Amino acid sequence: MLAITDANFKDAVLNSDIPVIVDFTAPWCGPCRMIAPIVEELAVEYEGKAVFSKCDVDTTSEVPLKYGIRNIPALLFFKNGEVKDKIVGATTKATIVAKVESLL
Repeated sequence: MLAITDANFKDAVLNSDIPVIVDFTAPWCGPCRMIAPIVEELAVEYEGKAVFSKCDVDTTSEVPLKYGIRNIPALLFFKNGEVKDKIVGATTKATIVAKVESLL
């Protein structure tokens, strides 16, 4: 799973040829830990079609600020360098899959 930082965000997310899902998270966040296995599973299932990545809000400051991330977990769905959708809070695999499929 790709780790997103302020330094690699533009290349890894905005310049990607395929959709990128950024999971904004933190080690201390209980709901984040609940959805982490789902995100990791989907990263494998969608390999080559979409990129799943994690952004630790404790160590990365500019990206969460730019996209108004105030609550975590938050999933932002990027396509062609733009946010196309988002989910805030713990959610189900089916909900994430539906949003990923809409980008493909």
